[in-house]
Amino acid sequence: MAVEVTDVAERHRFEATVDGRFAGYAEYIRSHTVVVYPHTEVDSSFEGHGVGGALARAALDDARERGLPVLATCPFIAAWMRRHPEYLELAYQNRSQVTD
Repeated sequence: MAVEVTDVAERHRFEATVDGRFAGYAEYIRSHTVVVYPHTEVDSSFEGHGVGGALARAALDDARERGLPVLATCPFIAAWMRRHPEYLELAYQNRSQVTD
């Protein structure tokens, strides 16, 4: 069972499919200074098959590539980041804030 994740920019979310079937999504709000992940949802028939993890990884890898800090208000994304400490440096609250 291979999970494919695509950034569907017009819907402001990453969408996951499994064998061509819609399996879930992770919404985002992206600006030029931060990306917020407010909600992730996985279809119940795909729970426990790595769909949520694939969505989280794709979303966070995208933020890393864009050089954007992450504000994970979605409990799933926040918990996933804690379980994968290699992504914690992306957390908005871990970035030093520079103000003039």
